[in-house]
Amino acid sequence: MHPGTPRTALAALTAALAAAACLTATGPASAASSATAPGGPARHACSSSVSLTGFSDALDKTAFEGTYTGNFSALAADGRRTVAALSDRSALFRLDAATLAPRSVVPLADESGAALDAEGLAVDRDGTYLVSSETEPSVRRYSRTGTILDRLPVPEALRTAPAGRARTNGSFEGLTLLPGGRTLIAAMEYALTGDDQHLVRFPTWQRTGNGTWRPGAQYAYPVDAGLGVPEVTALPDGRLLVLERGFTSGTGNTVRLYLADARRATDVSGTATLTPGGVRTVRKRLLADLADCPSLGATAKQPQPNPLLDNIEGVAVTGHGPGGLRVLLVSDDNQSAAQTTRFLRLRVRP
Repeated sequence: MHPGTPRTALAALTAALAAAACLTATGPASAASSATAPGGPARHACSSSVSLTGFSDALDKTAFEGTYTGNFSALAADGRRTVAALSDRSALFRLDAATLAPRSVVPLADESGAALDAEGLAVDRDGTYLVSSETEPSVRRYSRTGTILDRLPVPEALRTAPAGRARTNGSFEGLTLLPGGRTLIAAMEYALTGDDQHLVRFPTWQRTGNGTWRPGAQYAYPVDAGLGVPEVTALPDGRLLVLERGFTSGTGNTVRLYLADARRATDVSGTATLTPGGVRTVRKRLLADLADCPSLGATAKQPQPNPLLDNIEGVAVTGHGPGGLRVLLVSDDNQSAAQTTRFLRLRVRP
């Protein structure tokens, strides 16, 4: 969720919107809301490392099986032909990876049955889901049908104030499993109180021999001024794609995609206060500022530096080929009439 953007309650969905939700897996979402680069990714470069291969607004302001198909906060590959899309309104969708048509939706809740502010998602090797909520914050394991299987321990300092030092609406936003499935990484959206405001923590958990998780190392990630980290996604070689995002009223969103490597970073789990120069941070390299991508005819409902942009919040690697990694992004429309549920398809050469 974008903290600076108020949610707008929508009226009951019209019949036209309900009809629009009836996407099938037999073709593209729609000619008006989907664009594909005819000459391959090199024709629509955002940078030397990233190309835009298409976008789709087909799910914007639609519903599936009575559940609003928006508020998306995270994506994760879920098998060869399916992408899991997490709504921060306590719903987990499975989408066709090719058409983005919803295949199913599973409601999620906490132990008392209350809704989650669900923000991060990882699909475990056994098909279960790891889901973070930024309210407490927490990380829970869910079955394929939405049953809670476990809850991971969270270090006290990472809890939301006053219990800990995390700011409200600024804790566990991103979640990813490293290759091999033995290390889980979360991304704090903003710095802890007392830490330098340009250093956000990436806490980890390690899988034990009996399959449970214990807190592991924490790493300091240097975030750009004025931005936060809504998503982190592991690459096959153990490096990370990190999404940095911000919003300025009257100007719009800043969305940058970075390649990051935490393997030589200092473990700061025992460091009370992070200061510049005090630790060896996660190394990062800018892959693209998405404002530099071609718009491909996209339109925006509010001012944006590029009409393609919106409140981008979810990232997943969906495959790879000779041209690089296939990466899918999605925006969180906050169920607002001024925002769009938009999927972007990128080709990334890290």
